[in-house]
Amino acid sequence: MGGNEGARLDGGRPRGDGGVVTVAVSCPRCGGPVRSPDLMHPDSRCPDCGPVAPLHVPEHIGAEIVASVVEHIQAATRPQQPAVPLWCPWPLPPGWTTTGVAWAGDDRLGVRATAVACAGPAPLAGGPADLVFVAEEPGVGLGTRYAGVLGPDAGPELAEALTDPGPGHPGHVGRAGIRVAGHPTPLWLVNSLPDRSAYAGEARGMWLYAIAWPASAGHLLAEDVLLHDLVEWTPPELVYGAPSPYLHGKA
Repeated sequence: MGGNEGARLDGGRPRGDGGVVTVAVSCPRCGGPVRSPDLMHPDSRCPDCGPVAPLHVPEHIGAEIVASVVEHIQAATRPQQPAVPLWCPWPLPPGWTTTGVAWAGDDRLGVRATAVACAGPAPLAGGPADLVFVAEEPGVGLGTRYAGVLGPDAGPELAEALTDPGPGHPGHVGRAGIRVAGHPTPLWLVNSLPDRSAYAGEARGMWLYAIAWPASAGHLLAEDVLLHDLVEWTPPELVYGAPSPYLHGKA
């Protein structure tokens, strides 16, 4: 993943084993490097995309990493403003693990987007499958990057999906029937790169994206998937797996 390797979560926050949490910083829209604000530019910026909310991806995943990210989100949330949720399937599907967390923002912007990655057995053809859930404020561009959709958000794609959900897509299941924090929340299949399925919708006044690899893994979202906000409570039974390649630059 492009960016400033070696940045530290919460200023080099120690892990339980005495180490520190290494974080990769990159552009949420293209994965390229991000320049920090300076005297000439008050915003973090990508040479290609312009001002952006930098994406921060911890190198490892585990209970202490998730706790540190939750603490960072809570500390960066402004008064009278809801925290950006960390949407994670809970309970996890059988055989699935949590494989990564990430957030986009900086000291000036606060946290403007989050991502949670999970992995497990594919529902149809077997083999491995990956899911990434993104919550973001308008204009961040993280969800569309993972979906392989042009632009900072999926508004145009979603408008098209509402009239033509793309039945020729290899992962087509129509509308994803998920529940977000206990509430039925429709997500619609949008046009994406052929190696994945991408769904977009809205939850808590923010964009919600669900991206699945391979494309057929999108059928998981046709089942009764429940999304829980890890910022509100992180289940101690959450199981962790190898770090997601998609959070670390494969997408």
